[in-house]
Parts: sequence; C-alpha cells; structure tokens
Amino acid sequence: MCTFSATLLMLSPVLAVASGQERSAAATSQQLDRQFQAASAEYESGHFSEAASHLESLLRQVPDSFEVHELLGLVYSAQSQERAAKEHFERAVQLKPDSGVARTNLATNLVRLGMYSPAEEQFKQAVKLEPQSFDVNHNLGEFYIQSGKISEATPFLERAQKINSASYDNGYDLSLAYAEIGRLSDARQLVGSLLKRKDTAELHNLLAQIEEKDEKFVAAASEFELAAHMDPSESNLFDWGSELLLHRTLEPAITVFREGTGRYPNSARLAIGLGMALYSLGRYDEAVQSLLKAADLSPSDPRCYLFLSKAYDSSPGQADEVIQRFHRFSELQPNNAKAFYYYAMSLWKGRRAQDPGLDHHQIEVLLKKALTLDPKLAEAHLQLGNLYSDQTQYAEAIPEYLKALEDNSDIPDAHYRLGQAYVHSGEKDKAQAQFAVYQQLRAQHLADLDKQRAEIRQFVYSEKNATPATQ
Repeated sequence: MCTFSATLLMLSPVLAVASGQERSAAATSQQLDRQFQAASAEYESGHFSEAASHLESLLRQVPDSFEVHELLGLVYSAQSQERAAKEHFERAVQLKPDSGVARTNLATNLVRLGMYSPAEEQFKQAVKLEPQSFDVNHNLGEFYIQSGKISEATPFLERAQKINSASYDNGYDLSLAYAEIGRLSDARQLVGSLLKRKDTAELHNLLAQIEEKDEKFVAAASEFELAAHMDPSESNLFDWGSELLLHRTLEPAITVFREGTGRYPNSARLAIGLGMALYSLGRYDEAVQSLLKAADLSPSDPRCYLFLSKAYDSSPGQADEVIQRFHRFSELQPNNAKAFYYYAMSLWKGRRAQDPGLDHHQIEVLLKKALTLDPKLAEAHLQLGNLYSDQTQYAEAIPEYLKALEDNSDIPDAHYRLGQAYVHSGEKDKAQAQFAVYQQLRAQHLADLDKQRAEIRQFVYSEKNATPATQ
C-alpha cells in the first residue's frame, strides 16, 4: 500500500545575497509550505482533484521537491491514474534514493501497472535500506504472496512478525504461508496466538484449512462450523458445507447448503454444492432442481453441467428443462466439445424412454461436432458407438469403441460394448478378450465412488480461493 512519509515541506530556495532578498525568500518558502500543507490536507480528506491542482501549481515553482513529487504520485494513484503517478514516484526515488518509503510507493505503483520485475527490485531495495522496518518487510512478503511465491514470502513475513508480533494482517499472511508450504505446526501455533488477541471468523476458517491439510477432518469441520456461526458469509457457509460433503457427512452438508442458498440465493457454487450433496445421497430429483438453478445463475460455468449430467442420468424426469439448459450451454460455449456432448446426451436420455420418434441423426450430429472440437473426447466416441450399436450398425460402432479405448483404456463399459459389437459381427475371440478385460476392470472399478469424490474434491478446491459471486 502506498504511504506518505513527509509531514513538512523541505524546500531549498536559492540563497540570495541581500538581506531583503533573504526575507523575501523566507516569505516565499513559508507561502509554499502553507500551500503544500493545504494540498496534504486535501489528500487526507479525499479531495484528490483539488490536491492535484495545488500540487501541480507547486511543482512549477519547486520542480525538484521530493515531497511534492511523492504526494502528487499518491494523489494520482488514489485517482487510479497509475501511469501519471509513476512519473512522480520515479522522480521522488531519484531525488531521495535512500528512502525506503519512496521505493515502496514506486514498487506498489509498478505492481498496479503489471510491471512485476521492476516492482520486486524496488521492494528489495527498500528492505536493504530499512531492514528493521516492519512495513517494508511486510510489503515485500505480501508482494511474494500475491505473486504465488510463498517460499520467498515467508522470511520477510517472519522478519516483520518479529518486529511487530501484534500485527494481525502480517500474522494472518504468515500463517497462510506456513500452511501452504507445509509448516502446519508453525501455522497452527501462530493462528492460536492471533486468536488470543483477536477472535475472528477468518482465523477459525484458516485454522480449519490447516487442520484439513493435516488430515484432522473432525477438527477442520468444527472450525469451519465455528467460522460460519461467527460470520455466516457465503464463503464460510460454502467452506463448511464443502468440508462435510468431501467427507460424506451428507445430511449435515445438505442442511448447511440449504441454509446457504437461502441466505445467498444468487450463489451458483452453493447451489452446485447442494446439488452434489443431494446427488451423493441418492436424492436425484432434488439434485437436478438445485443444479438447474445453478445453471441459470452461472450459465457458462462448465462444472455445473458436469454434475447436472450425472444427476440427470439417474433422474430423467425433468427432461425439457434439462435439455433447454444444455442447449443454451452449447450456444454460449460454441467451442466447448463437452457442451455439445452434454446436449446430445440430454436429448438421448430425455427422449429415449417416451419418444419413439427420437431424432438419432441430431444426436449423431452433436456427438460428431463434439469430436470435431476434441477428437480425443473418449466418452463421445463411446456414446457414438452406443448410438450406432442401438441401431445395429456394428461396423460403424466398432471403430468408435476402439477410438474411445485408444484415448482411455480404463473404461469398463467401452470394453463391454465393444465385446457385444464383436459378438454381433461374428468375431467371438475378440469379443471374449474384451469381456475378460471388462471383468477385470469391473472388479477394480468400484472406483466409481472414488471418481465421484475426486470430481467433488476438484470442484471444492477450485472454489476455495475463488471470489464469491455477487450476492
């Protein structure tokens, strides 16, 4: 964060020879100082345009004033005029290269302009100049945190914490860094000390994340619950419900997600979480309803459609609504192979039971469109093979099954359906070989539940660090 170090304007007027000129220079200096103080007060009051006007006028009279350049940079930065601010921050550093604050302000400005390498250099220079400064150490650590360089951040955050052990923000960042690099005991201890000073929901949430990483799932759920009770924010409710869902404590997860969707009806991820929990408990119709809502809240989010396709597979009773959402998704994502795959499968599942006039050609076109966009989409090859097999077109089906297995040999159903196609084609030896592989994989493939858990885990973890949707 940009800071302002000057409290008085240190001007250096040209020395005059005559005593009258000296008095005049002194009066001019006092006048300029008053103007600067007025501009400083305007900046502190948030009157940035007025402050900029006064400082620009001052700069014409004292073009080499460190304080004027520094404050004008801060004023421009407060107005999001970062390129204009950069000129003045750079000039301030030139005028006072030994100022850690000036280099920190320049570094912060460079970060906002996306110039990360020179920003890092300025942060480092600030630390060299003021190694015992809490602010410069914290700022460099924070820069590394935001850059994803957690290991590099840790020593500077540690140094800042030693300088000011009461700092909540630095302590939180350091605890988070410890957790990320696996120093879980240090993270837990630091969070504990922070909680003694300031008992907050976000600290309990962070402690829950630490316990989760340490595989202490009961403790993690307890801390997530405490955080959600202290602050029932969208994020805290999602974290609590997700922890319960991940470890298949399904009824409580449903309760938490229901409360969350009631409080935050515009949160797509809470609706997805509720849908996944209902699906995992076998309540497929309710799961479809929740996932349909999620699809309407976030129509372009592909993760919603993954879970909707699974729930719909077990509950095709809401065919028209589901088909409509998958059709919309294919229109919103015309380059997404899975969008067309989902649309094809929704038509097939939704119409197959009650519509003898099912348009097989439309489904074939959609599956082929998906494969044009992603030729290695194994499930699309498998379903295209199934479509041909259902129409007794085994010669067309067999190549599709082979392509599916070429892309993913670990699909039991593809081996089984290929074996059936070989039987109908009179190739019994090949059929027996495929059935044998099917039996072997099927014995191993009680991993369906593990796969489902992995998909849930991937969704949850991808959302943990996401910014919640507008509520």
